Amino acid sequence: IVPFLLFLVGTEAVINLKYGINEEMKPGSVIGNVTKDALKQGFQIAPQPPYLRVISNSEPRWVELSPAGILTTQMKIDRDVVCRQNPKCVISLEVMSNSMEICVIKVEIEDLNDNAPRFPTNHIDIEISENASPGTRFPLEGASDPDSGIFGVQSYSITPNELFGLEIKTRGDGSKIAELVVQKSLDRETQSHYTYEISAEDGGDPPKIGAVQLNIKVIDSNDNNPVFDEAVYTVNVMENSPINTIVIDLNATDPDEGTNGEIVYSFHSYVTEKTRDAFKIDPRTGIITVNGVLDYETAQIYEIDVQAKDLGPNSIPAHCKVTVNVMDTNDNPPVISLLSLNTEMVEVSENAQRGYVIALVRVSDKDSGANGKVQCRLQGNVPFRLQEYESFSTILVDGRLDREQKDTYNLTIQAEDSGMPPLRATKSLVVKVTDENDNPPHFLKPHYQEMVMENNLPGSCLLAVSAEDPDLGMNGTVSYSIVPGEIKHMDVNTYVSINPSGRIYSMRSFDHEYTRTFDFKVLARDNGNPSLSSNATVRIVVLDVNDNTPVMTNPPLVNGTAEVSIPRNAGVGFMVTQVKADDYDEGENGRLTYTISEGDRAFFEIDQVNGEVRSTRMFGENAKSTYEITVVARDHGKPSLSASAYIVVYLSPDLNAQETIGPVNLSLIFIIALGSIAAILFVTMIFVAVKCKRDNKEIRTYNCSGAACVLCLCGFGNQKKSSKKKKLSKNDIRLVPRDVEETDKMNVVSCSSLTSSLNYFDYHQQSLPLGCRRSESTFLNVENQNSRNAAPNHGYQHTFTGQGHQQPDLIING
Repeated sequence: IVPFLLFLVGTEAVINLKYGINEEMKPGSVIGNVTKDALKQGFQIAPQPPYLRVISNSEPRWVELSPAGILTTQMKIDRDVVCRQNPKCVISLEVMSNSMEICVIKVEIEDLNDNAPRFPTNHIDIEISENASPGTRFPLEGASDPDSGIFGVQSYSITPNELFGLEIKTRGDGSKIAELVVQKSLDRETQSHYTYEISAEDGGDPPKIGAVQLNIKVIDSNDNNPVFDEAVYTVNVMENSPINTIVIDLNATDPDEGTNGEIVYSFHSYVTEKTRDAFKIDPRTGIITVNGVLDYETAQIYEIDVQAKDLGPNSIPAHCKVTVNVMDTNDNPPVISLLSLNTEMVEVSENAQRGYVIALVRVSDKDSGANGKVQCRLQGNVPFRLQEYESFSTILVDGRLDREQKDTYNLTIQAEDSGMPPLRATKSLVVKVTDENDNPPHFLKPHYQEMVMENNLPGSCLLAVSAEDPDLGMNGTVSYSIVPGEIKHMDVNTYVSINPSGRIYSMRSFDHEYTRTFDFKVLARDNGNPSLSSNATVRIVVLDVNDNTPVMTNPPLVNGTAEVSIPRNAGVGFMVTQVKADDYDEGENGRLTYTISEGDRAFFEIDQVNGEVRSTRMFGENAKSTYEITVVARDHGKPSLSASAYIVVYLSPDLNAQETIGPVNLSLIFIIALGSIAAILFVTMIFVAVKCKRDNKEIRTYNCSGAACVLCLCGFGNQKKSSKKKKLSKNDIRLVPRDVEETDKMNVVSCSSLTSSLNYFDYHQQSLPLGCRRSESTFLNVENQNSRNAAPNHGYQHTFTGQGHQQPDLIING
């Protein structure tokens, strides 16, 4: 078995070191000085520590290599545990120096004879018919010894006697078994029981011995005993054969008739569980079939001891041995595995010289023979080649590398065995050609947002951020950190942390009621010289969970109990109290429902929303003086939380039931009052608007500057009428100013009935033009034609306005 190993190196050769130790060495025992021994073979090690680093270790529990290169045992090594009974027990290590060279170390563990043979039981019982002829054999259950090789079981012996002897046989796996052989005829009437000692001896010096007592019972003869056609059968079966595949059809004969000739087949008692899991035998037909998975790589040979016994009295079983050889098929493709800091990518400088080793290669195939013989090669036309060594190969630079022309090579390593048909396996290896650091890391998103439930576990992963850097090697290797800052006057690092790969973890359990959202920045920095960086904003939204139990706030509780008093004559609907509770959660988690869970529920009811507790019936004079209820406030979270209050209600004759409809809601009264005032104001405004519109149609006004106007005609509906209304015509209207020269004229402006836009009238002689109706707006102006710019006392401005069809009131100003 040759594992496939890949590691970034920079060497032109690989050296091998071999050490041998005995088992049972104490922990900390020195195996060898790898640094010193490797230097003797030309191994390159830089003077600065650490000198060596282990890149693979087949048994890291047993041996370790210090950075200085001293190889020691980690614990007491028991070869029988590490390698069981394998002929060779080797621990392999592969070491890389600080000069990027490879050293392969093999430590062989030598076995000690530290275990004696042991039988599975302390006695063996066997029955033999008195007519058993000399030479009849009976297989015995063997002893086991965990030691390997010569230190395992080598021989068996029996207490010296004339009737029985032992014959030693070697199994296919090298183990020894013993068979009891009848040497002389037996006579039950002379002696029916024999007791001997069987000893098993290993090959140590001195040897270790294990013993067991053998009890032989001589029984009456059975005329004929079953006989197998052959004593030993050898068959071949392919691995991976389906279950119930026939392996062999055994046949034993017995000339007796009836039950004396009816034969039953079975495995011998000492057939192992492993063999019984792989095969089974039909007790009537003697056919052995596959019972489990046969794998050549696990077991190549099985030896099955079968006995055939008739059903007659004092039957003597017949025995045979079936050797099953499992034939290998090419069912295992070559196995490719990777072991390195990065198992899929190797970096190499574009200045690497021809012959520079970038990878160490090994191939494995569990099959045997040609099926397990593997060839390895690189596919495609690439500037790399494979260099073969005894047990592995290396990949070397075989041409000029130029990153500006090509910065990535995808190597395909193909392994193919020699089976028919051959099986193949491939592994891809990316070779990156390194460059200078000229690109900062770039986050996939400038802003990250993550929803997190409150009460999270500290140390839990919140999210992962990722930044890309198109540079190569260390220039493109990105590390992450939290930008210093504060969250609610606390260091951001007390809230979150980030690992080098960009996974952000919580440092505390978040509380939605305290912190609903918080932002921080993540910095991504490459490892170039000088390094480049960029940052991204992360927002954590803390979601509410139902983690706050409602707290009763009203009525005040003492040890969970509140006492209230109500009048004995309180009627139906009388408000006993109002239960209130607070829940700091939000939404459904904080919405409370009130219920009466226990007590005198027939006398009280509660509003599920506002918590008002009211009476549901009259109490009367004969009612008891005390009632008890339990009120529960429960939120709507999942699962919901609740709080309860035990309320004792006392009926007091000293109180009067002034109201049965509950306390006045001041907010409601305030709203009703505002609505009423607004309605009154609205109606008043409508009334005033209508009134003003009506009055405007009736108003006729003379605005007289000074005391010149002796007659003003004004129509105000709200003035007190001092005389009976009189119907006026245009001829009845005159303007008589005081102390005004006769040359003054009166002009009329904006009267649509006039012949021109500007007319002058003698206010002593002329009336208003007949064409001006009352409904028109007429502006009258008294002017001095000779001196229009004179002082106001020489001319007076009079304005006449008339609207509507009603007759104006007549007011005479003396």
